[in-house]
Amino acid sequence: MNAPLHGIRIVEIASIGPGPFCGMMLADHGAEVIRIARPGGAGSVTVEATDPLLRSRRTITLDLKKPEAVGAVRKIAATADGLIEGFRPGVMERLGLGPDLLIGDNPKLVYGRMTGWGQTGPLAQAPGHDINYIALSGALHAYGPAGGKPAFPINMVGDFGGGGMMLAFGMLSAILGAKATGRGQVVDCAMTEGSAVLMSMIWGFRGAGRWSDARGTNLLDGGAHFYDTYETADGKWVSIGAIEPQFYAALRQVMALDGDEWAAQFDPRQWPVLKARLTEMFKTRSRDQWCAAFEGHEVCFAPVLGFDEAVADPHNVARGAFIDVGGIVQPAPAPRYSISEAVPPAMADESDSAAILADCGFTPDEIAVLTA
Repeated sequence: MNAPLHGIRIVEIASIGPGPFCGMMLADHGAEVIRIARPGGAGSVTVEATDPLLRSRRTITLDLKKPEAVGAVRKIAATADGLIEGFRPGVMERLGLGPDLLIGDNPKLVYGRMTGWGQTGPLAQAPGHDINYIALSGALHAYGPAGGKPAFPINMVGDFGGGGMMLAFGMLSAILGAKATGRGQVVDCAMTEGSAVLMSMIWGFRGAGRWSDARGTNLLDGGAHFYDTYETADGKWVSIGAIEPQFYAALRQVMALDGDEWAAQFDPRQWPVLKARLTEMFKTRSRDQWCAAFEGHEVCFAPVLGFDEAVADPHNVARGAFIDVGGIVQPAPAPRYSISEAVPPAMADESDSAAILADCGFTPDEIAVLTA
């Protein structure tokens, strides 16, 4: 296999959201991810057989309330480079699968822990979801229209950007370290901190006096008339990102923005008036008409596409950005490599449980007990 993570084995204890996303990223790029699912519970293959986040896994269902199942996980983890889990702090320890025990069994093991608040601190045991974690980090405060309430970006910033993707990065960093030193360690991935890291550029702008705490009044949050979305005559939307002078000049050319007032591009005092003008202008044509008008002009323009439209878009088709796996349309693995290849995704199943256990050194009698 030519995948870049070929030869790395990860044990994934079933969870929801960011944990499976981390597992998907690792599996997409060649790691062997053995998913330990709970019988009939959240994360079981039966319940989530069509979930793209679970693709390309080798999956076993084990009841971790049974000692023999706990022992099996320990034995599997002893053959692995890493383990990821998404329980509240202390749960894995109570199951008999805490990092001290597993790293004791396998000194090179990297033990990844995915939580909202982190393993320590006053909120470590508090429940929460993405919206709460990005609220506490300050990220949520930045999203939303001027004068309006905070508008959360689905669960992209906490669960997936600040959580699953950050854990995948941490796991690979620590695995590289373990291969060099022979020492595994715990990766404590908290979505509060991950979402804060994603805001690093904005903190830099703020420190330089270039970002206001008032939502919807800044360069990149919808405050500027040249960086926003606009509704068209047919109720659809387009996006404009004409920040650089040459792109702004092209915007002015296409839309015949000839008045002197348009020259003061970076004067925030003018932005509300100019935005109102653009809002009216974009409503005079359909989205397709605006696409035709901007074609060939370097404005930083794109239509806002729905799900089905994104799948059918010629650029996305040419790049193979979306694929069909088992009848489920989903994003293809990314990023791409010049030499290596991602793993062709396959939906999760449990058909290879015995083979997985055999690969991890279990005897036929042990396999019979665990798969009964």
